[in-house]
Amino acid sequence: MATQASTGGSDFLSNLGRIYGFYTGGFVAFVLLLAVLEMIGVPNKVLGYLFVFFTLAVYAIIGILSRTAQVSEYYVAGRSVPAFYNGMATGADWMSAASFVGMAGTLFLLGYDGLAWVLGWTGGFVLVSILIGPYLRKFGAYTVPDFLSFRYGGNFARGLGVIVLVACSFTYVTAQIYGTGIIASRFLGMQFELAVFAGLVGILVCSMLGGMRAVTWTQVAQYIVLIIAYLTPIVILSTKIYGIPIPQLTYGHAIADITAREQEMLANGLAAAASLKPHIQPFLSYSPLNFFAIILCMMVGTASLPHILMRYFTTPSVREARQSVAWSLLFIFLLYFSAPAYAAFSKLEVYTNIIGRDLSAIRPWLFSWGELGLIQICGKNAVNIDAVIAACKAVAGHPGVVRLQDFVINTDVIVLSTPEIAGLPYVISGLVAAGGLAAALSTADGLLLAIANALSHDVYYKMIDPNAPTARRLIIARVLLLAVAVVAAATAATKPGDILAMVGWAFSLAMAGNFPALVMGVWWKRTTSAGAVCGIIAGFGLCLFYLVTTRYFPGAGVKYFGMTSLLNPATGAPLVDIAKAMALPNAMESWPTLAHPLANKVGWFNLNNIACGLLGAPFGFAVIVIVSLLGRAPSREMQAYVDEIRKPRGRTVLEEKTT
Repeated sequence: MATQASTGGSDFLSNLGRIYGFYTGGFVAFVLLLAVLEMIGVPNKVLGYLFVFFTLAVYAIIGILSRTAQVSEYYVAGRSVPAFYNGMATGADWMSAASFVGMAGTLFLLGYDGLAWVLGWTGGFVLVSILIGPYLRKFGAYTVPDFLSFRYGGNFARGLGVIVLVACSFTYVTAQIYGTGIIASRFLGMQFELAVFAGLVGILVCSMLGGMRAVTWTQVAQYIVLIIAYLTPIVILSTKIYGIPIPQLTYGHAIADITAREQEMLANGLAAAASLKPHIQPFLSYSPLNFFAIILCMMVGTASLPHILMRYFTTPSVREARQSVAWSLLFIFLLYFSAPAYAAFSKLEVYTNIIGRDLSAIRPWLFSWGELGLIQICGKNAVNIDAVIAACKAVAGHPGVVRLQDFVINTDVIVLSTPEIAGLPYVISGLVAAGGLAAALSTADGLLLAIANALSHDVYYKMIDPNAPTARRLIIARVLLLAVAVVAAATAATKPGDILAMVGWAFSLAMAGNFPALVMGVWWKRTTSAGAVCGIIAGFGLCLFYLVTTRYFPGAGVKYFGMTSLLNPATGAPLVDIAKAMALPNAMESWPTLAHPLANKVGWFNLNNIACGLLGAPFGFAVIVIVSLLGRAPSREMQAYVDEIRKPRGRTVLEEKTT
C-alpha cells in the first residue's frame, strides 16, 4: 500500500505541469463561456452564483482528492512540494484579502503613503530567504514552536511560541473570513452574517481532510485564479485608455492624468482643498517616522509569520526551500507591482465617471454597494437615487452633482468595484470576485492550519499526550481546525471595526514575538534558553501592551504611562488636545469605540500603534543578548546543532521528523 501510494504521488508530481495547464485552460474557457452567457442575456446574479460556486467546487474537489491519514502529509505535505509550486502556493497563502482587496484600496486612499505597505510586504521575503526559511527547513520541524522547543529546550519556549502564533494568526484569519463575507454578500445577494459562514464552508472543505497537502495543491489553483482576476481589469483599462496592454508601463500616464484632474476639480468646485489628498504627495497620512516604521514592521513581520514559514517545511530539500522563496517573491511581485497601477486606474475612473455626475444620473451599480453600507454619498448610504438626492438636499448650498467631499467609498470595495466603475462587462466583475474569494480562502486555509497544527502537534501531542497514536492526532487536528474556524467566523460576523488594523497588528506582534528568538537561535550559538524566553516575553509583551493601551485604554496610557498625542503628519499639530480630552467624563473609559477622542491617537515617540514592532523587536533582541551573556553558554551538543543548521548541505538535524 505504501509503495502504491508513493508511486501515485510521484506520478502526480511528475504531471503537475500538465494538470495545472489543463486547469488554467479550463478556467479561461469557463470565463469565456460566462462572457457569452452575459451577451445572450443571462442575469448578472446567475453569473455571480456560477463564478462563486464553480471556483468553490474546484477547490473542494482538490481538497477531497488530497485527503490523507499520514502525519507528515497532513502537517508538511510529505516534504515533497517542488520549489516552483511551493512558491506559487506561498504566493496564494500570502496574498490575502488584505492584499487582493485592500492593497489597491489603501493606495487609492493614501496615495504615495500607501507604498509603505507594498514595500514592506514584498521586502519581507528577502529576509525569509536570507535569515530564516532555509534554516528552519534544514532543522526538519513541523511547526515554528517545534524549532523553539528544540533550540531552547523544553515546553516553556514551545508554549510561548504557540501563544505568539495564535495571537498573530487569529486576527488575521478573522479578516480573511470577513473578506469572504463581503464578497459573498455582494455577489450572492446573501445577508452578510450568513455569507461569512458560507465562505467558512469553502475554507474547511479545502483544509480539513488533507491538511497541508490539500491546502498546498488548492493554493496553487487559487493563485492561478487570483492573478488572472487581478490583472485582467487593469490590462483592459490600460489598453482602452492608453492603447498599451501593460498597465505598469501606462501607470505614469494615469498618475499625470489624476494630477491634472485634481487641479480641474479644485478649479470647478468639485473638490475642497481640505478633502483632496494629492495622489503623489508624500507624508500626508504618515509621518516619515511612521512611513518607514510600517515598511520595517511589515517586512520583518512577514519573515516572522508562522503560516508563511510553515510553507518552507514542505520542500524536499534546503536548496528547494531557498529556491521556493525566490519563486514566492516573483509570484507576489506580479500582484504587488500591479497594485499601484490598479489604484491609479481606479482613482482616475472615479474622478472621471463619478465626481461631477448629476445626482439623478448616478449609475445603479453604486446602490448594490450602498445597501451594504460600503458607499456613502452626502453622509448617507447610497441605497437608491431618492436616498442620495434627499441626503444631498439636506446639505446647505449643494450644487446637485457628486463632489469629492460627498463621495465616500470603503477601501475594500475599490478592487471589486473597479470593473463596474469603468463600465466593463459584468463577467469581469464576477472574475474579480472569484479572485478575491481565492485570495481570502487561500490565506484563511494556511492560517487555520497553522493554528490547528500548533494546538494539535505542539500542545496536545508534545505537551499533553506524547504517546497519542497517529489517528487520534489527526482527529484532534481536524476538530481544533473546525473549532478555531467557527470562532473566527463568529467574530467576523460581528463586523469588528478594527479588523483591517488588526491585520497590521499581526505583523508587529510576529515581529516582536518571533523574529528575535528565531534569528538569534540560528545565528548566535551563545543564545541561551533563559535569554530566548525572556526576550520573547519582553518583546511581545511590550508590543502587545502598546497596542492594547493606545487603542483600548488610551486614558490610562496618558495618565499612568506618559503617552502624548500623536501629531498630524501634514501640519505637525497634535491630533487631539490632551488636556481637553482628559477633562471629558469618558476620558478613562475602557474598551472605547473608535469614536473616542483618544483611541489610536496617543502613544510614545509619535509612533502609530500599528508599528509597535519597532518598540518590541529591539527590546526583545536586547533582552536576549543581556540575559544570554549573564547565563551559562548552551551545551557543546546544542552549539554543534546550530552549526549544522547553518550548513547549506548535509543531513537534516531532526532526522526522525522526515519519516
